[in-house]
Amino acid sequence: MKKIIYILIMITSLFSQSKRDPRAVALAGSYTTIANGVFSVGYNPGLIGLQHNQPLTIQAFQLDFGILGNFFSIENIAKYSGDTLSTKDVNRFFNTLESQNGLTFFMDTHMPIPLINISKGNLAFSANNILLQNYKLPIGLLELIFYGNAKKANLDLEFSYEILGMNEYGLSFGVPFKYMSWGITAKYMQGLFFLGVDEDSSSSSLLTDDLGIYGNGKYIIKQGVGGSGFGLDIGVASRPLNGWNFGLSIINLMGSIRWEQGGDESGSSLNPLTKSFYPFKWGDDELSSDEYIEYTFTIDTIRVDKMSNDSLFKNETRFLKIPSNAKDFITRMPATFRAGVSKQFDNFLIASDLVAGFENRYYSRKQWKWSIGTEWKRMPSLPLRIGFGWGGGDMKELGVGFGVKKSIFMFDFGFAFRNGMWLHTMKGLNLSFGFTYVGKEDKVEIPNEKGPSSKI
Repeated sequence: MKKIIYILIMITSLFSQSKRDPRAVALAGSYTTIANGVFSVGYNPGLIGLQHNQPLTIQAFQLDFGILGNFFSIENIAKYSGDTLSTKDVNRFFNTLESQNGLTFFMDTHMPIPLINISKGNLAFSANNILLQNYKLPIGLLELIFYGNAKKANLDLEFSYEILGMNEYGLSFGVPFKYMSWGITAKYMQGLFFLGVDEDSSSSSLLTDDLGIYGNGKYIIKQGVGGSGFGLDIGVASRPLNGWNFGLSIINLMGSIRWEQGGDESGSSLNPLTKSFYPFKWGDDELSSDEYIEYTFTIDTIRVDKMSNDSLFKNETRFLKIPSNAKDFITRMPATFRAGVSKQFDNFLIASDLVAGFENRYYSRKQWKWSIGTEWKRMPSLPLRIGFGWGGGDMKELGVGFGVKKSIFMFDFGFAFRNGMWLHTMKGLNLSFGFTYVGKEDKVEIPNEKGPSSKI
């Protein structure tokens, strides 16, 4: 069992919100009513309509890296890495994974393209490079590892694998009204590359009985090189009411990428973040842009008296040409709903969000996540932040961070423990940092009861 646990750890280590920034990470995502300027994109474009006096803001550089699993942590590795495991430990281990239908692993990287993420007043333009990776080992394989063939005769061995690289360009604007502001972000999604298991064309199973173990399977791994699509975010934000703010938004109300099969492979070279992932490699072989992978295997009567037979397990990997009449396929970007409230006090801010996805895919989960965060601004040049979240895909999340403001430049840092509250219990993390240029605030006119308006 110790070797099995080690193998699973190595597998996930090898593979190890569609938009984030350091302040949002530090506040555990409590951002729907407090984001400013270009940072409102991906959270609530309705906020932009309330920021007519928002100065010119430019993201000079930012990098955000997130990783999330559903089991492995320092604590669990220490607990389950002994020479032997009790039946109670095995059952606890397996039940944890069974509740989530397998051993899952998700990684995402976000990098705003330097110097072209800009906002001023109620307008914003954003350009972000995004890399998403999703892996899942099937519960059937884990069941065989933990219990052999005693628990279930027919085991499902279907697994999930996806890697997606894209550029997302957005134009955001907000329109203020008497009590609230409405905003919208129209997005163009440039697909760079996609590689993943075609679930409609793939299947596998393992049959066990008293005579042995039999199995077969076929996995079709398709790729798309070059794609395009559009998305839409909408949001509403209230005007301040005795220091209180409220907001609602739907992110990726419509969002998808149509991929070309056998397309142009030059698109991935547009940025340094994604070009290292393409062209795809399978083993020592490189996959051309006009090829897909077919992997097949057969298992024939595995039992003790036949273990010396080399023909018991057969597998074959073939690189096949994509047919000229192959249809394009579509990847949906999951939508999320956000509701938030915040309260501004003299020296600190408190914000809270409720977030839920409409499907279980990438960063989205069909579960509610509640978060609360606070920002202490007693020293305006050094804001300190902390946030806590519960539910969703992260289950428990603790975020911490800070900002450093010097003249017209701002440095922000955020770190979050994901699916666990501390270093030894976390099953993932989120690291985010970046530099931002913030210009001087515009002077605005306010009504004066005695006549002409005054300037502040």
